[in-house]
Amino acid sequence: MDRYAVFGNPINHSKSPVIHRQFAAELGEQLQYDAILAPLDGFADSWHQFVAAGGKGANVTVPFKEQAYQLADVLSVRAKQAGAVNTLYIDSAGRLCADNTDGTGLVTDLQRLGVNLQGITVLLLGAGGASRGAIGPLLDAGVAKLVLANRTVSKAQAIARNFDQKVTACGYDDIPSQPYKLVINATSSGLSGERPNIEARHVEHCQLAYDMLYGAKPTPFLQWAQQQGVPQQADGLGMLVAQAAEAFYIWRGKRPDVTPVLALLQQQVQAA
Repeated sequence: MDRYAVFGNPINHSKSPVIHRQFAAELGEQLQYDAILAPLDGFADSWHQFVAAGGKGANVTVPFKEQAYQLADVLSVRAKQAGAVNTLYIDSAGRLCADNTDGTGLVTDLQRLGVNLQGITVLLLGAGGASRGAIGPLLDAGVAKLVLANRTVSKAQAIARNFDQKVTACGYDDIPSQPYKLVINATSSGLSGERPNIEARHVEHCQLAYDMLYGAKPTPFLQWAQQQGVPQQADGLGMLVAQAAEAFYIWRGKRPDVTPVLALLQQQVQAA
């Protein structure tokens, strides 16, 4: 039986085993999917042991996405844009190939939510790995302009330089006043009960506020957006399932239906 896994540290919280086992059952695919706790200084060794034991591919989560990038023989365009990878597989020539499905997962989830990305202006908050992986797929989906705002402006500028002039960088105090149809929080501020320090005028025209974090209740950013009158809010659970579906497609050549798995996870998150 083909073996797959998710590598991380910590890893007990990962929903990837539930997601991929559900996908396999849905599509009649026979595979084994496990969660592997790799030592902080031993990701490469853990990966090689996994492959030696018959591993075909894996997801990679915190803190190993950059290490996986360095380990790969072949990087996809999406991986190069992100500077990090979340999906590994061995190709027919025995090479280690790496991809990043996070941004594609985000775009797929936005489309599920009814967002028309064609020609719009997006405000993206945060200049970490989550943002790096999202920008390319957002532009490919038709976004006309993207403003990348971050507390440390130089980090946002370094990312913006990898893209064309559709992407501009700024600090939270210097966000241009323009109609943003979509505002995405890619920071981890919600983990500490906070939100990015942006003004209400920046969400005046916003149709959807999206937070890549998720939990049993709305994040501080989504609560604030609702208070400002933004008509629709969504968290990142759908993105999590959609990026997993893209990884499953890369491995197995079959595209799962995300709807039943997303409904299952939503129930589990609410019950937690």
